[in-house]
Amino acid sequence: MKITKLLGVAATAALATGALVTGTPAAASSDTLLNAEMVPALQRDLGLTAGQALARIQSETAAGTLEQSLASALAGSFGGASYNEATGKLRVGVTDAAKLGQVVASGAEAELVRFSAAQLDSTVDKLNAGERAADGAITGWGVDTKTNRVTLNVLPGKSGTVDSFLEKTGVDKAAVAVVETAAVPTLKYDVRGGDAYYINNSSRCSIGFSVNGGFLTAGHCGPGTVTGSNRVAMGSFARASFPGNDYGHVRVNSNWVPRGIINNGTRVSGSSEASTGASICKSGSTTGWTCGTVGAKNQTVRYAEGTVYGMTATNVRSQAGDSGGSFIAGNQAQGMLSGGNSTVTYFFPVRPALSATGTSLVLG
Repeated sequence: MKITKLLGVAATAALATGALVTGTPAAASSDTLLNAEMVPALQRDLGLTAGQALARIQSETAAGTLEQSLASALAGSFGGASYNEATGKLRVGVTDAAKLGQVVASGAEAELVRFSAAQLDSTVDKLNAGERAADGAITGWGVDTKTNRVTLNVLPGKSGTVDSFLEKTGVDKAAVAVVETAAVPTLKYDVRGGDAYYINNSSRCSIGFSVNGGFLTAGHCGPGTVTGSNRVAMGSFARASFPGNDYGHVRVNSNWVPRGIINNGTRVSGSSEASTGASICKSGSTTGWTCGTVGAKNQTVRYAEGTVYGMTATNVRSQAGDSGGSFIAGNQAQGMLSGGNSTVTYFFPVRPALSATGTSLVLG
């Protein structure tokens, strides 16, 4: 029997408690930012202090405004622009030497270039129109304003396939820079709490919480290989603990990116345990977002398929296919949906699952 009907391979009978699977500008103020998480992320990823991050945002905003103004003023001689992080200024390419002074007078850096932005965009348009004629070794192309060329990426040792493609499209080869790279672009999908996934291309469960390299879910959903809600290969169970416990750890492949959010946009910011009587909500791939209150804790639940200890009861509504889904109180992760009946839904707490799997939550 499929997990979407009741617990999966282990479900053989309808139970009272059935497992549910299936100039130098002034630095910007942090108050002016639309995204409060931006400054910490810039500090982490670009190695900046908070002050440097705020100053850079202000400088980049001014540069963007200046670029639009110069693009209009220079018209056909505008050769593209880029932000020079070393100087904090806009660097502008110009095809007409007589207009270099105009750029410098605006406060930007000027560079004489061969191709206008319009010419480079036209080159991309021609390549796009002939895309079907491109060899499979060609992985993409696009404008690079820093080099004033259209960069065309091709797999190592396959540059010989490029000339025929360029000839068919009729572009100016001088405007194209060929770069050999082994990096192949792939689609990236988000791992989000509450989204559906499929086990061994048959039964369905729900994602609990993103952790480093994967996600937590219900143990009774595994083991097996996993595909996402879009049926794209996702990964496989690294661990599935059931009965006794009911937690599972799925490792995802490089096409999937664990995010610290639930699929309705709720951020996950920690795992502080909510008190009995507190409000709590869950997201599952069958019933979606439903809410209630936390009931009794440290519950022993005797499924026909095996007994699970240490669970928490709730009055949150759920159905088959919700198993593994995320229970969250405020922004604090609580646990992964295990099972229940028409009035009670149980979840296995997230903290012991994190400890047992040696993982940590991805925070939003």
